[in-house]
Amino acid sequence: MKALVTGGVGFVGTNLIKRLLEEGYDVVSIDNYSSGFKENHQEGCRYWDHDLTDSYCAVLERNEYDIIFHMAALARIQPSIKNPHKTILNNFVSALNVLETARKNNVRFVYAGSSSFHHGLYESPYAWSKHSGEQLCKLYSNIYDLSTVVCRFYNVYGSYQVEEGTWATVIGKFENQFRNNKPLTVVGDGEQRRDFTHIDDIVDGLIKCSEQPFRGEIFELGRGKNYSINEIADMFGKDYPRINLPAQPGEYDRTLADYSLAQDVLGWKPTVDIKDYIKEWLNENN
Repeated sequence: MKALVTGGVGFVGTNLIKRLLEEGYDVVSIDNYSSGFKENHQEGCRYWDHDLTDSYCAVLERNEYDIIFHMAALARIQPSIKNPHKTILNNFVSALNVLETARKNNVRFVYAGSSSFHHGLYESPYAWSKHSGEQLCKLYSNIYDLSTVVCRFYNVYGSYQVEEGTWATVIGKFENQFRNNKPLTVVGDGEQRRDFTHIDDIVDGLIKCSEQPFRGEIFELGRGKNYSINEIADMFGKDYPRINLPAQPGEYDRTLADYSLAQDVLGWKPTVDIKDYIKEWLNENN
């Protein structure tokens, strides 16, 4: 099986490629390296540096893939509010261009959706732009009978997560701060609740979604349990120092996945809880 992974040097893309290679796939990655790293390259994968907002890409034009995983996107709410044009252009146009490749070659298409759908499509350019990709999937399935499927992610954490800068995850930031004996930075009052989902469970869901045809179906890939940011900080040590930062626009109070459809249709169920992950991480880093 030959797979194309867009965003292949990012957090999710790297873990997905690693798993695909382990399962014997022939894998190609396309990424413009705007938020991913060459250090994430996996031996055996072929990597191409290309901006997917460009409608022509020689690697995309090749009719050699059995499945396309479209993981490429500019993530995070705050950067999208600061630069809406860049976020919308990247997320919408790249999805459109890669879907066109899938249509021309009749290749199954798996799209990385976002749980931000549930928290106000018009609260951030990121939420709107990711949902626009979901709508494109449904459009292409309806008109062109293309196999498309959407996997909505919930606060993913784990290996290769970004720990610093604009694209850092909450868990990545906390790990980096703890490792460097710095206080944990909690945004707002810390009572916002998040459904944290381990990357291994996400990758498992993506692969299961690629194994059969769909017509724009949407699967929620989350743990089905949420914790407040304060509770997460407590897991690093109730007495460990922390500081509160101002609340940010576009953020929401809670995320909580209902993965029952994924369980019924895909046989998918999350296996890792954030409590166990942090406990193990602390054992390895203390």
